[in-house]
Amino acid sequence: MKQLRPGVLAGIFAVAGVLSWAGARLWNAYGSLPGVPLAAPVVLAVIAVVLLATALSLRARLRAQRERRPGAKGVEPLMAARAVVFGQASALVAALVAGAYGGVGVFLLTDALDIPARRDQAWYAGFSVLAGAAVIAAALFLEHVLKLPEDDDDSPPSPARA
Repeated sequence: MKQLRPGVLAGIFAVAGVLSWAGARLWNAYGSLPGVPLAAPVVLAVIAVVLLATALSLRARLRAQRERRPGAKGVEPLMAARAVVFGQASALVAALVAGAYGGVGVFLLTDALDIPARRDQAWYAGFSVLAGAAVIAAALFLEHVLKLPEDDDDSPPSPARA
C-alpha cells in the first residue's frame, strides 16, 4: 500500500479551492449562494478525533506488543490495514472538502462580509478548513503509527529473486 503524500493532498486542496471559489462567484452572480452548514466543521472534527483515538490506541497496543508485556493485546494485520485505508480515505476526502469550503470562504471574505449571515458562513467555512486539516494530520499520524519498519537486510538478492 502506498503512503499518502502531503503534496498530493495539498494539490487536491488547492484545485478544490480554486474550483469552489470560481463556482461560488458564478453561483452568486446568478442567484443566492447556498450556505456552509454548521455541521461541516463538527463532522470533520469528529472524524479527526476518531482517527486520533485509533492511532493512539494502536500505538499503545503495538508498544505493549514490542515490549512483550504480559497480557498485551496484539494488532491484527487486517485491522491495521483497515485502519490505514480509513485514514487515507478520510485524508483524501478531507482535503477535497476543506478545499471546497476554503474556496467558498475566500469568496465570502472578499465579497460579502458586510452581511451578518455571510460573515457567519465565512466563519463556518474557516472552521471547516481547520477541521479538515486536523483530519489530514490525524490520518498521517495514523499512517505513521502503522508503518512497517524498513527491511534492514543488507545481503545481496538471491538469484531466484533477481
